[in-house]
Amino acid sequence: MTHDAETSDGFLSRREILQYLSATGAAWLMAGNLYPRLADAGILIPSCVVRPEQMEGPYFVDERLNRSDIRTDPTDGQVKPGTPLTLTLRVSQLSTGGCQPLPGAQVDIWHCDALGVYSDVQDPGFNTIGRKFLRGYQMTDARGEARFITLYPGWYPGRTVHIHFKIRTAPAGKRSFEFVSQLYFNDELTDRVHAAPPYAANGPRTTRNPHDWIFRQGGDRLMLAPTALAGGYEAAFPISLQLP
Repeated sequence: MTHDAETSDGFLSRREILQYLSATGAAWLMAGNLYPRLADAGILIPSCVVRPEQMEGPYFVDERLNRSDIRTDPTDGQVKPGTPLTLTLRVSQLSTGGCQPLPGAQVDIWHCDALGVYSDVQDPGFNTIGRKFLRGYQMTDARGEARFITLYPGWYPGRTVHIHFKIRTAPAGKRSFEFVSQLYFNDELTDRVHAAPPYAANGPRTTRNPHDWIFRQGGDRLMLAPTALAGGYEAAFPISLQLP
């Protein structure tokens, strides 16, 4: 997917946004120090941050599980053990009107458990067909936010620690849109989390961020920056999409 207004590091400066909007006839939106006036009025201004797409991978299952807390397996009510992670994706739309919150988009996330196992798939190392833990979707609210309660992921051979996400939307009168990518963690933070149970039972990781071939395709622009909470972490991830 091509983003005409994307910079080398994925962040759009005020000057670059002005150049983009000027080219589309919307430079008036940000003229005259509009940002401070909007902030004074209590209006949330989304971050204009475009991100690289990455592969979906083999473990996506369209379960249609509309839920915020994805730690539970709805088939038996069991809660997966691990360090809690509250994750908020802040989705905005890059358009002629600038960066605006994108409500009504479907955001799916899925990832492995503390021992590197995905639900509802068959793999040479496990068979979890029928299980539905650590999967779910939320619709973005009026602020463009989708919030999940999940776990810090474990690891499995060949990959660094990551979370998959997919954003789907079908704007009125336009063709459907889909964006797929992955989220990553600082290796040192992962080392600390994985030193404790239940993660420690899986042994030391064999692949870190620099050695993951998928991470090397823009993963440095898909990093989460979790902050510590009592017994867990929270992280927010802004992303701007250029819809067709």
